[in-house]
Amino acid sequence: MSQLRTRQNVYKLGSAWADPILWYARGVQKLKERPLADRTSWTFYGGIHGIFRALWDFYGITDPNEPGPSQADTDTFIDQCQHQSFFFLPWHRGYLMAIETLIRSEIEALGGPHESWALPYWNYFGDGQNALPPEFRSPDWPDGTGDNPLFVVQRWGPMGGTQPFDIASRTNLDPLGDPVFTGPGGGVSTGFGGPATGFNWQGGSSGGLEMNPHNIVHGLVGGGSPTDTFSDGTPLPGLMSTPTAAALDPIFYLHHCNIDRLWQSWNVFPAGKPSAAPTDWQNPNNLDWLQGPARSGERRFVMPKPDGSEWVYTPTEMQKIDALGYEYDDLTPGAAVQGMDMAARRAVLGIAAAARGGPAVAASSSEMMGASDKGLALSGSGATRTTVRTDAAVRGRVSNSLAGRAATAPDRVFLNLENITGLYDAVIFEVYVGLAADADDATRQAHLAGNVSLFGVRQASDMAGRHSGGGINATLEITGIVDKLHLAGNFDADELSVEIVPMDEIPEAAQIRIGRISLYRQFE
Repeated sequence: MSQLRTRQNVYKLGSAWADPILWYARGVQKLKERPLADRTSWTFYGGIHGIFRALWDFYGITDPNEPGPSQADTDTFIDQCQHQSFFFLPWHRGYLMAIETLIRSEIEALGGPHESWALPYWNYFGDGQNALPPEFRSPDWPDGTGDNPLFVVQRWGPMGGTQPFDIASRTNLDPLGDPVFTGPGGGVSTGFGGPATGFNWQGGSSGGLEMNPHNIVHGLVGGGSPTDTFSDGTPLPGLMSTPTAAALDPIFYLHHCNIDRLWQSWNVFPAGKPSAAPTDWQNPNNLDWLQGPARSGERRFVMPKPDGSEWVYTPTEMQKIDALGYEYDDLTPGAAVQGMDMAARRAVLGIAAAARGGPAVAASSSEMMGASDKGLALSGSGATRTTVRTDAAVRGRVSNSLAGRAATAPDRVFLNLENITGLYDAVIFEVYVGLAADADDATRQAHLAGNVSLFGVRQASDMAGRHSGGGINATLEITGIVDKLHLAGNFDADELSVEIVPMDEIPEAAQIRIGRISLYRQFE
């Protein structure tokens, strides 16, 4: 019999308020009773992910007169979450383990089943699971009394209430089909797990899984306040919409357990996945990743234990979940995964089969095809259209590769929204490429490059921040769209249209701006 603790699907526990979620609520309640300065409090752990004290005070989560963490604790623990980085997945795995251990200690103190208890996960891609779990929707406990610690008011997104939401209309699991953990970046693939970085708390380019579905689900749950604004007129974000408050919402940990589950699924499920290289479906094996940012003298990954002492960890230790003492009840992703199958792509393009098959190799070379002449401001609820002028010579090299006239595999093509800045994290928008202004719905869908969430844009736009307000980048693979344009004979224009359609109205006060839109080819 397995001695591993099993993280279970919250929708398959047998009934609402089944023991795993009931004990979670009881543990959260105990942690919420402690002050912010206490290393083992709910708010301290929220601050480890990111802290925005003025917002917390306004929402009544903390008291303006309540002391914050000491300077030593701030320097050691606070504002530590890794985003837009190949550390995103291992850092959050350690974070989940730490809060799970802390809650388990509270369950033990309450006389509950602490040895077997594990965090549940929310698989929002599963059938009938695309609504907030019922235990999080009501301010009441199952007996009808109030003060349910799993309920928070500040969930204003379409997945933050009681109604199901068509999650497939905004996100998907396509990143699980990318066999490479860390792509080359620089305008092309960032890989499944993210670009190589140092300690990276804000700004830059997300990896595939972080961008989609991680960022999207944060915005779909949190949304923005329908009534309250900052002094600049920008709507206040829901807790889940901003990294500086997300971990205050108890649904955060179930969302991240699902992201962690998808990482494990990428590694091992299904067995026997085709590989074109020995490193496919493998975590990085270089010391910069294995030893974490402390290897280069940057901050360590460190969490408080239940007794308040420090637990320091590295990505090396985060790779094998069985060695960490837990497992998942199901590694099936929950939706279809579109992989980069080179043999199938060659067949569609009419190119002779190559000697190798299986997933596409993530080539390490890139070349800019073109870029917009100026930046782009986004506001309102309507579509914003622009064009990207392409270089004829580079476009010709892409066309030659797609026609099989090159000795290498067909190029991959990426659209980049660079240096996105602004003051409002809850923005989500669709991006269309090569689309005529009067296109019908079916044609529009064929030209959809993807959805982008601006989770973290406010802190990444801070001029005093680590990246001097450089904002965030969104890299969307448009290889499939370019293949279709090529086959239809429509990939010879000097300009490629780009259309951006917001999910909800973007306030002008949000000051959302895209610094540049660029196109890159990735080739062998």
